[in-house]
Amino acid sequence: MIQMEGQSHIQISRLKTRMEKMAQIGATVRGGVSRLALTDQEKEARTLFIQWLKESNLEVRVDDFGNIYGRLEGKDPSASPVMTGSHLDTVPKGGKFDGTLGVLAALEAIETIKESGIKPVRPVEIVSFTNEEGARFAPQMLGSGAITGKFSKEYVYHRTDQHGITFQSELERIGYLGEEKNRPGKIASFIELHIEQGPILEKENISVGIVEGIAGFTWLEVTLSGQSDHSGSTPMTMRKDSLVAASAIIQEIYNWAMAKQDGTVATVGKVRTVPGIINAIPGETAFSIDIRNPNPVQLTACVEEVKEIIIRISNENHIDYKMDKIGSNEPVHFSPYLIDTLEKVCKEIQQPYKKMISGAGHDSMYINQVTDTVMIFVPSKDGKSHCEEEHTSWDDIEKGVNILYQALCRLVTSND
Repeated sequence: MIQMEGQSHIQISRLKTRMEKMAQIGATVRGGVSRLALTDQEKEARTLFIQWLKESNLEVRVDDFGNIYGRLEGKDPSASPVMTGSHLDTVPKGGKFDGTLGVLAALEAIETIKESGIKPVRPVEIVSFTNEEGARFAPQMLGSGAITGKFSKEYVYHRTDQHGITFQSELERIGYLGEEKNRPGKIASFIELHIEQGPILEKENISVGIVEGIAGFTWLEVTLSGQSDHSGSTPMTMRKDSLVAASAIIQEIYNWAMAKQDGTVATVGKVRTVPGIINAIPGETAFSIDIRNPNPVQLTACVEEVKEIIIRISNENHIDYKMDKIGSNEPVHFSPYLIDTLEKVCKEIQQPYKKMISGAGHDSMYINQVTDTVMIFVPSKDGKSHCEEEHTSWDDIEKGVNILYQALCRLVTSND
């Protein structure tokens, strides 16, 4: 095990320059980035990233899902690698830091390992996963989900965007359909640095978050069926307005979640009415519900409580209801060993930190199924992400990347 020093060795100016160059690819007028998966813009970002990997003398490969890897060999090439990274794709009119910071911070950390004269026992690899956001090809995290067995190759290849273009055809078009033999195989451990995408770290004035896990979620689609009638000739007392019932349900779910003290959040993000015209009572209203909680037992209980609200209010309004579960994921708990490793690093260099749960999903969620995994968060200004205003201070970034670097040093110089 090497002796770690408290002083940062990373070159934050080098990382900042690369981040700024990457942000120019798909740049929006208001300072954000639109770089959807497998578009020409993301192809340009991939090419630039590979250029930097080669300039750093890392071995580059691309797998059959377009995931990109850069490898620094260890003294024992047969040892499974320590891996770090994130993604380069963005949402439409997204920010400069989401995903990209994790990829380029990983490159900075590995370059610093080389420059420090550290000789890794085991290999260390950077990865940029394909289609983490799911903004073009649903669902999200296809690249990481594919290599961990969450999604089959056939399923991934046949995902289509809004124009009916397939994932596979776009991989081929941009020249990033690699080979199956280039998948990572066994991974010793995985660390992902990411912006928080929430307000907690900034509010508590803490620069580093050690992420213990990811909240589970259940997505419901609710359809309420009443009676569509003319808006002018139907008396108020004789209406079966599905939207009124939906509004009451949505308000009560909001109040219910606000009263929770266990990390529960609930969101209605999509509402659709039929016939959806100004002069007709909505006969049908459909809406989504996103329910999240870090505890699997509590998540199950929350879903049942939400269903009870829907049933009660629908019955009170004499409205028929249907509930469909359209997505779910169990809460994820990260490696106690890696959490402890990050804590030791922070304590040794006297870096304040907060242990926390991620409310958002990340590639680490799937990688955690095949190896020890952990995440490092750095603050998001005003808690904003997935928007052009997304920002993280370079002082916070430097602290987070330094923790990543020092944690990687411990992991790649250990035979464990």
